Amino acid sequence: MPWPAVLLPLAADVPDAPPSVKEAQASVTEAASFIEENWATWLSIGLRILLIVVIAAALRSAVRKALTKLINRMNTSAEAVEGTALGGLLVNAERRRQRSEAIGSVLRSVASFVILGTAALMVLAALKIDLAPLLASAGVAGVAIGFGARNLVTDFLSGVFMIMEDQYGVGDKIDAGVASGEVIEVGLRVTKLRGDSGEIWYVRNGEIKRIGNLSQGWATAGVAVQVKPSENLARIREVVQEVAGALVKETPWDERLWGPVEVLGLDEVLLASMTVKVSAKTMPGQQFAVERELRWRIKEAFDAAGIRIIGGAPAPADEEEAPADPAAAVAPPSALANPASPQSLAATPIPSPAGPRIAK
Repeated sequence: MPWPAVLLPLAADVPDAPPSVKEAQASVTEAASFIEENWATWLSIGLRILLIVVIAAALRSAVRKALTKLINRMNTSAEAVEGTALGGLLVNAERRRQRSEAIGSVLRSVASFVILGTAALMVLAALKIDLAPLLASAGVAGVAIGFGARNLVTDFLSGVFMIMEDQYGVGDKIDAGVASGEVIEVGLRVTKLRGDSGEIWYVRNGEIKRIGNLSQGWATAGVAVQVKPSENLARIREVVQEVAGALVKETPWDERLWGPVEVLGLDEVLLASMTVKVSAKTMPGQQFAVERELRWRIKEAFDAAGIRIIGGAPAPADEEEAPADPAAAVAPPSALANPASPQSLAATPIPSPAGPRIAK
């Protein structure tokens, strides 16, 4: 039969209790009193930390979802314009997609760092930890890391601003100074270019000091034609205008040409030739194809019209040159051919002296 709890003797009432039991009872009593005095404070701190963690996680999730939704909306608008004529000329869906994803990745990373970092500092402050030494150490470490990795920081910041300012994108043909070619990938640290010969250039964004974008706005196709100075300039203008009128009516040149083909005039006049300059405004990146087609058609039209181009076959009406003097290829007589000449006498070997030789 169990005894009631009130009838059980305490260790203090036992006259022969050992000292270890009394010490254990004292420690337990002190621990119970300490817990009884501080449990409210601990509960408050725990609830505060839990609230900080929950709010930080919810805020981070909401910000990331909002940024992802914004990026998806930007990609959807780019895909909607891709099939139209405006999309084919001004919008590159892959370029818009990579640019929006890069910006979204940077914004999500920055938001996560700010929210979680702030939450961590608030948790440490709730635990009554002095943040002054920690912040001072973090500042010194940040300065040291920034000084050691300044090139990496420079590349990263340059990439962020290049993407946000839309200086170039996938599909653009650019001249970055250190390399030139078509952009195949834009990163926060490195930009990948494909050169004219097929090579791939990895260019650090921090090394790009100037950028020439050859794919934005419009381009200019220029053709220089050298003809004889005796040709009729009015006839040359008429033939070029006929070529231009036929070119703008054919596919795909009617879309690649954004302006009329103009004869700018004489670019250079020399004694043996004169240069006629032809120019046209074209779609970005299509100026080289237009130049090659213009040269082809102008050459055919000039041959059909009898207009002589420098470097071509001479026309039958050209003035015949006088026959060359056959004596011009004969070497002049040499003074050594005459044995009595001073040159021949000077070159004659000295004869050996007559008489017997004395052998040693």
